[in-house]
Amino acid sequence: MADDKKNEKVIVYTTPTCVFCKHVKAYLDEKDIAFEEVNVLADPAKAQEMIDKSQQMGVPVTDIHGKIIVGFDKPKLDAAVATL
Repeated sequence: MADDKKNEKVIVYTTPTCVFCKHVKAYLDEKDIAFEEVNVLADPAKAQEMIDKSQQMGVPVTDIHGKIIVGFDKPKLDAAVATL
């Protein structure tokens, strides 16, 4: 992530082999939006945090200022990013 990206808090919950996680990260990079990537396989506490936020166990889960987006849902990502 480049230092010149926006400073808004965006979290992407991922696993290393998730193809759709890679799509979400590429989308955010393309939009020049800084994000924190959380590998839920490596951190059980963060996995539980993701489940608490999204009410499900699948990845990716993207948290944009409290707006939770499950999967690579481009229309929802576009709408959430527009508020940044």
